[in-house]
Amino acid sequence: MVYRMEIYVDGGCRGNGQPDAIGTAAAVFAGQYGGLEGFTKVLPQHPAPTNQRAEITAIIIALAHAIAKANGLDARNPRCVQWIYKWTQNGWTNAAGFEVANRDLVEQAVDLDGRLKELGTVRYTWIPRSENEVADRLCNEVMDNL
Repeated sequence: MVYRMEIYVDGGCRGNGQPDAIGTAAAVFAGQYGGLEGFTKVLPQHPAPTNQRAEITAIIIALAHAIAKANGLDARNPRCVQWIYKWTQNGWTNAAGFEVANRDLVEQAVDLDGRLKELGTVRYTWIPRSENEVADRLCNEVMDNL
């Protein structure tokens, strides 16, 4: 039996990069038999929240919870995890030749990614915003309540 985790992530920021900005991150796990389980985090005020920091934080939330869930599964069965991923391929240099922004969070995500890959196969899939409404809504609800 293959365990499959389907995880949707999103991050949002209002006042992107400004001192009074607010940001949140969300990871939503789709249940095997329906249902959703969401996890959120409000970004700290320092460094100032940005959209990118929120997105990477959402990935970190997803990976940490996926590892916790995988550790509770029957170790004899393989695992397949899906979510969104698009960082770390260029030696910490972006396409413009500058250092990758938010490297602290990216490195944390890479570490968690490696730990999860030790437990089984991991596949990342970008999906359009229209298919990620639950995680987006969860971020906005948290920001609305701040």
